Amino acid sequence: MDLYYEIQGEGPPIVMLHSPGIDSREWREIVPVLAKSWKVITYDARGIGRSPAPQAPTSLVEDLRHLLEHLGLKRVTLVGHSMGGQAVTDFTLTYPSMVERLVVIAPALTGYTYSQEFNEWMAEVNSYAPDVEKLVDQSLSGLNYRVTMASSHADFVREMTTRYMTRVFTEWKSFDVIWPDPPAIRRLEDIAVNTLFIHGTIEWPDMLNIAEHYRRVPAIRFVEIEGGDHYLTLTHGAELAGYIHKFMQGEQEIATD
Repeated sequence: MDLYYEIQGEGPPIVMLHSPGIDSREWREIVPVLAKSWKVITYDARGIGRSPAPQAPTSLVEDLRHLLEHLGLKRVTLVGHSMGGQAVTDFTLTYPSMVERLVVIAPALTGYTYSQEFNEWMAEVNSYAPDVEKLVDQSLSGLNYRVTMASSHADFVREMTTRYMTRVFTEWKSFDVIWPDPPAIRRLEDIAVNTLFIHGTIEWPDMLNIAEHYRRVPAIRFVEIEGGDHYLTLTHGAELAGYIHKFMQGEQEIATD
């Protein structure tokens, strides 16, 4: 296994996949809480953090499967943030027998068409390539990062983002990501496991649209964290860990619609 991973705690396994642009250190506020009761596995996706850069088209789903097989894990709870949430959703649809529960935090969604507002912002960010400093500045100026970038976590997020952008332009040989077909947006009702969807209130409007699609999951609960932006894993880590902890324990009264 060439992906970097860490294991903390003992008990039933939880595997966590971070947001793109930052690495598995984004879970630093959450893992110590969960590791008191469960075995928590965090890892850096290919090309990010301490994992090797992609040399060919990458499948986040298959990378996750290889990691679980390497660790001898046959059934796990999956937690994914942003594109990590997209990946664990696709994994659940592709390998349903390997998933015990599913937690998605401000997830992306395979097959979803983003709004013109969001696409214009992304185009503006990408227009600064390959100037890493300007890319980072423009990216982190997005409205969905304003809480984080006004917090004590700002320098940490900037350091992770700068490291990611630098590696993209100096080490990556392939930028293609392979996703399962048909896309998840057409198959959400096939998710059979208990699912928890968490998001903050400081987000692009697309997040609420994605949440509406996830309502087709038969056994899903929703949590909205007031004042959290896209990196609520850092700014609201303790609160987020509490919701995941209750969900793992099977408590019913944890969600607000």
